[in-house]
Amino acid sequence: MVGQRFLEALFEQSADEGEHRWRVTVLAEEPRPAYDRVHLTSWFSGTSAEELSLCPPGFLAEHGIELRLGEPAVAIDRAARTVTCASGAELRYDALVLATGSYPFVPPVPGHDAAGCFVYRTIEDLEAISAAAAGAGVGAVVGGGLLGLEAAGALTAMGLQTHVVEFAPRLMALQVDDGGGALLRRKIEDLGVRVHTGAGTQRIEAHPDGRVRSMALSDGSELDVDVVVFSAGVRPRDQLARDCGLTVGERGGIAVDERCRTSDEHIWAIGECALAVDGRVYGLVAPGYAMAEAAARDLLGAAGQFTGADTSTKLKLLGVDVASFGDALGSTPGALEVLYADSRAGVYKKLVVSEDGCLLGGVLVGEVDSYATLRPLALSRTKLPMPPEQLLVPAGPNSHGPLVLPDEAVVCSCHNVTKGTIRAAVAEQGLHTVPEVKKCTKAGSGCGSCVKLLGTIVAEELAAGGIAVDRGLCEHFAHTRAELYEIVRVKGIAGFSRLIDEHGTGEGCEVCKPAVASILASLGNGHVLDGEQAALQDTNDHFLANLQRNGSYSVVPRVPGGEITAEGLITIGEIARDYGLYTKITGGQRIDLFGASVDQLPGIWRRLVEAGFESGHAYGKALRTVKSCVGQTWCRYGVQDSVGLAIELELRYRGLRAPHKLKSAVSGCARECAEAQSKDFGVIATAEGWNLYVGGNGGMTPRHADLLAADLDRETLIRTIDRFLMFYIRTADRLERTAPWLDRLEGGLDHLRAVVMDDSLGICSELDELMARHVETYEDEWAATLADPDRVRRFVSFANAPGTPDPTVRFVPERDQIRPARPDEDGRVLFGPNLEVRSR
Repeated sequence: MVGQRFLEALFEQSADEGEHRWRVTVLAEEPRPAYDRVHLTSWFSGTSAEELSLCPPGFLAEHGIELRLGEPAVAIDRAARTVTCASGAELRYDALVLATGSYPFVPPVPGHDAAGCFVYRTIEDLEAISAAAAGAGVGAVVGGGLLGLEAAGALTAMGLQTHVVEFAPRLMALQVDDGGGALLRRKIEDLGVRVHTGAGTQRIEAHPDGRVRSMALSDGSELDVDVVVFSAGVRPRDQLARDCGLTVGERGGIAVDERCRTSDEHIWAIGECALAVDGRVYGLVAPGYAMAEAAARDLLGAAGQFTGADTSTKLKLLGVDVASFGDALGSTPGALEVLYADSRAGVYKKLVVSEDGCLLGGVLVGEVDSYATLRPLALSRTKLPMPPEQLLVPAGPNSHGPLVLPDEAVVCSCHNVTKGTIRAAVAEQGLHTVPEVKKCTKAGSGCGSCVKLLGTIVAEELAAGGIAVDRGLCEHFAHTRAELYEIVRVKGIAGFSRLIDEHGTGEGCEVCKPAVASILASLGNGHVLDGEQAALQDTNDHFLANLQRNGSYSVVPRVPGGEITAEGLITIGEIARDYGLYTKITGGQRIDLFGASVDQLPGIWRRLVEAGFESGHAYGKALRTVKSCVGQTWCRYGVQDSVGLAIELELRYRGLRAPHKLKSAVSGCARECAEAQSKDFGVIATAEGWNLYVGGNGGMTPRHADLLAADLDRETLIRTIDRFLMFYIRTADRLERTAPWLDRLEGGLDHLRAVVMDDSLGICSELDELMARHVETYEDEWAATLADPDRVRRFVSFANAPGTPDPTVRFVPERDQIRPARPDEDGRVLFGPNLEVRSR
């Protein structure tokens, strides 16, 4: 990670031409480019190695970087300025940057190398752990720090009874105090993990075949285990430096100065392998990034310094929110502590303040919303504008927010971005949105913990500059889409005319009319083609079909969960044959029929409805599909019936109108064949139940879904999805997918979880009622259309000549099917089965 950040910084800061243009060769020990170790554990829940990659496509080629994978450096000749690779190749250098990272420390206890013992460092390590866990029942993690608890979470998610063994008297001893550690332990033990603190591993016993059998602890206890994961800290990988005579620290780490230069003026060291000028080896990503940027600036002849870094941490471990910042343990002379604890709610907070009222640090367990504001306050050593206890009680910090932060306060520690830099991006560069500011400053693009605060600063700065951000839906409505939804719901408005008369101006436009039509449809205000609503629909909804590039339409019947009978396949094939349609199996596990004219749609759909098919709503902003793998029913790796659940979900949410399309998937195990984590809501089976992910999407701006809840039973899962969908429909903007909605939602995933699972807003009963009404009143739009002659009469190309095909809609044969004719091709009009299709 740090090496990749160095490359980015080097080429971001360098001129296009000139003496500081470097030709770079990267030697990598691993078989893949740099990847995200911070989120390494997400691999167990289906994130692929490609998704974890930090090296953007084309980055290496763009900058002429030569990457040699699986080719580590084994020796440095400082006099000759050469590096020898494992293959024997010898490379000369003008400048050498060591970003060798660290290696996992494995206590040298008897049996530590038995089969079934692993470390937790690389993707290959995780693959080995996953394979071993498949046939295991009990696992143990040696180490109760950040990575150790992540490893424990992974073992638990794979269905293993899990032990955590920590030599220190508490978990996360470097980040939290005794009070925070006690609460963290209780919360983790409530999840079924067995915690052993104040105990060391003395030996590991093996079966006759060499596999792990048990581990003996220093407190006299013995654990029967099948898998052991060592996560007892890391050590700097400084052997290359030692071998070539560079200065290293007494306890390890390549000694560097404030420019990250070693004792050799031609060699730099950055990240976990380096001993910084303040005498510390930093094991977090933010300091590593800062060192990478300092070294890059030095190589370019600019002023680059690293004299120390913030080691604040905010993360979720086994579902428990934990944060620490600044002098969390109160080691500063004269430091005072202010505590707030609510054992019933599972919340522990401590602030460390100086005698003169400056915030020095703190610990938060169970509730960490105030971290974004408290951390920069502590780092800036700002005197608090209010008594510290007001920052701890539940109603405290949110009312103050960024206004109490000085401009020099670091908001994003990953990229060292201050509040002043963010304000300048808004005021001086004219940036008005959080994505624009993130792209410009990199704030919020690291771990993401500062995004909420970033949004608040941007909004405050816009307001301070007198810049009015128009929140209205369009020129005809000053209200947002979410506000209009509430108006329609509360007042029972059933038509556009009344809404614009009472709450808008003018006659409406192509923006507000379809948006209001969607709101009316989501609240169950009749068929979309009836009365005034028919005139509000866009092109696709107007004919209940997707308009294609040549004026023809597609037909997409629903195939719940991707499961279809042979009879269903035959019916679709016969219809496609009889009407001369192009057929395509989609990524959503259904069959699309292309090339129908408006006049043909009722006839095609009549045959489909008679065969038991329903509208797939490919034309509407509604649920599209719920994909599935074959699950436990057929697959030897499956742990739940993914097909059955997918069908149940698709039939439950079919026809549900929303601000944008909705896609879903259900995977029967952690192998994630249905790609559930790229969906608006996705479900992955576990040995204990179902994990629910939300806010994912593919497309132009892909986003990995976030874990909303784990190991849910079927009833709780469906209730939670119900509420998630209705809360999204209720609060999202026009044409806003769940991914940007979740990114924009104040409080993000934690707030969403509180709303739909803890009923923090007291609206869950309303959300439940809205979903129940949808389920009870659902009717297939095409079946209802065919039952009404007035609705059917609208399906004509020419109102004064029903049955006459549009002569401009033409096709040509290709690969034994049809496709739209290009302007330079002499295509034929298609109407019924009268277009002869020949092979190539």
